Amino acid sequence: MLDSLASYPNAHPIDGAAAPGATVTDSPRIRVLIVDDHSVVRMGLRMFFELQEDIEVVGEATDGSEGVAMARRLEPDVVLMDLLMPNMDGVTAIGRIKAERPVTEIVTMTSFIEEEQVTAALEAGASGYVLKDAEAEEVAAAVRAAYNGEVHLDPAVARLLAQRMRNRKSPDDSLVEPLTDREKDVLNLLGQGMSNKEIGATLFITERTARTYVSNILGKLGLASRTQAALYAVEHKLVEPTK
Repeated sequence: MLDSLASYPNAHPIDGAAAPGATVTDSPRIRVLIVDDHSVVRMGLRMFFELQEDIEVVGEATDGSEGVAMARRLEPDVVLMDLLMPNMDGVTAIGRIKAERPVTEIVTMTSFIEEEQVTAALEAGASGYVLKDAEAEEVAAAVRAAYNGEVHLDPAVARLLAQRMRNRKSPDDSLVEPLTDREKDVLNLLGQGMSNKEIGATLFITERTARTYVSNILGKLGLASRTQAALYAVEHKLVEPTK
């Protein structure tokens, strides 16, 4: 990603002018907080995001502790979170931000794939996982997906999770509160990677109602994010094959 960001050395559009290829829109911009202890990463991401008409960087934090404080104060839509940082690691910061502000989506960005860290980040509430060597456009796509209530995983991470599910023994679900038929329908669509808007359109319900169903499902299953719910649906064979 840093290589691709280097191609944007003067990524500051002229005041009042749209970036090349941009389209005018009245949609609100996605408010992003960048949390990373490397200044070159933060600078590169900010420069790239300044070219995106729909993304606005509202703050930068140098470690997890500062990230939690800034997320509390700035209330961003999406946090782009590194995992390995001083003072407070990314996984701990993810958990604290989600506990204080569940509506804030978090995309983890790191330079490595390690099963324990991947699992910990997703279980803490991250809704996306991208690698630092990804193209800048993929990072922006992950931010947009998180904002829209969708899951975005690096292909290598997705393969790791799939392998983990195949090797994992089925847990004891005897203490899990049963889902209603409608909640099962929603969980099935979650497992297909649908956003709340797409779930609503498929089931002929409003997006707000779909969001409520998702929240109820997370509460009943004791899960922290829709990513975990999607994995749960796949693992428990609750996802119908797409036609």
